[in-house]
Amino acid sequence: MHSISYSESGLSPKPKDKNASCEDGPVAIVGLGYVGLPLSLQFARSGVSVLGLDIDSTKVEALNAGQSYIRHIEGSAVQAELDRRRFAASTDFSKVRGAAAVIICVPTPLNKNREPDISYVLRTGEAIAPHLSPGTVVCLESTTYPGTTDTNLREVLEAGSGLKAGVDFHLAFSPEREDPGNPDSKVGKVPKLVGGLTPACLEKALAIYAQAVENLVPVSSCRVAESAKLLENIFRSVNIAMVNELKVVYAAMGIDVWEVIDAAKTKPFGFMPFYPGPGLGGHCIPIDPFYLTWKAREFNQSTRFIELAGEINTAMPEYVVQRVAEALNSRRKAANGSRVLVLGLAYKPNVDDDRESPSYVLMDLLQAAGATVEYHDPYVPVIKPTREHPHWVGKQSVPWTRESLASFDVVLIATAHQCVNHEELAAWSPCIVDSRNAMKPVKTAGGQVWKA
Repeated sequence: MHSISYSESGLSPKPKDKNASCEDGPVAIVGLGYVGLPLSLQFARSGVSVLGLDIDSTKVEALNAGQSYIRHIEGSAVQAELDRRRFAASTDFSKVRGAAAVIICVPTPLNKNREPDISYVLRTGEAIAPHLSPGTVVCLESTTYPGTTDTNLREVLEAGSGLKAGVDFHLAFSPEREDPGNPDSKVGKVPKLVGGLTPACLEKALAIYAQAVENLVPVSSCRVAESAKLLENIFRSVNIAMVNELKVVYAAMGIDVWEVIDAAKTKPFGFMPFYPGPGLGGHCIPIDPFYLTWKAREFNQSTRFIELAGEINTAMPEYVVQRVAEALNSRRKAANGSRVLVLGLAYKPNVDDDRESPSYVLMDLLQAAGATVEYHDPYVPVIKPTREHPHWVGKQSVPWTRESLASFDVVLIATAHQCVNHEELAAWSPCIVDSRNAMKPVKTAGGQVWKA
């Protein structure tokens, strides 16, 4: 096997011994976002030389300078692996030549027709294929529909490399299980599913991941691993849809769904709490269920349960905006002409990840209703380019001051960051619409809070 040119990559080769095998070589990780970067650092901390690849030169330059662009990853963690010469970033995909493994962690969004878009996966396959060496493990981590790895990606890799999967190189799927903002979610500790094209592919993929992950869970095929990841996210989507529907029903009855959930979760068996919100966000739950829905049609199967859950969750922003209008009406104001502050742009608390955030949909709906819309989020000071909401790019978070908050007719809590002072919010804002139950602990809020 050829080796990576360490003089070019900046990596330090791992010491070899007489029992060295392919898993003793460097690992290339394609896509240095919320999945790829933590995985890269985990491999590097474990003593594996890692080449991080990304088409975004800005990210590559930042990482090679010891800087992190993800809030929950410290720049010092990147710098430490640079200093040890266990990590280097590049935009040159030819450097995968001689790597023990190439792990693909690129986006798999939906297109404008809400259909799976695996173009990032296929373009990555096309970029690395000419540089694959015999014996290399190629593993896809991006969430996708069953069959992507052993059909779509396999075809691209074989066509571009002249090598045969399962014979000349090894092919596998191992779904990412990242939970940004959760301190208990550590890459090396979370059990990792691995499915291979062949038993030999599985064995080699397990050997690669065993260098960095404690608990590996082998399954019989790539398709089982792909399907398991979809099940994990469909499970959440369906249960969130259920409590979102109950939120609307119970509100009509004058019942607080949050109190109902707190009461139900005291049962020590047979119940798992899920919580309502203003809509789904992130790169998994709003998207992944529709990958299976799309694929099921190929087999003349319907996914009515999944599609209904999607309809309920997708309708939540409209319900929340309706509650904002009702709150304004109670103060003899209309949405048209009112000033509305959306509190929280990230899709979940305590992170800077705004991918697929329902806050963008809320802002669009409020603006369409004639409101002047601003936002505050300490983790997203400026809105960066997004695929679906480019018209908000460059907008800045308004300052957190008494004067600023008092200037808005209503504040809509879309994300409940722990660092936000909700007592100050209660004291400074004349009207609050709370879609996250964030104001429950605040005793001074009185009758100015509307649940949504």
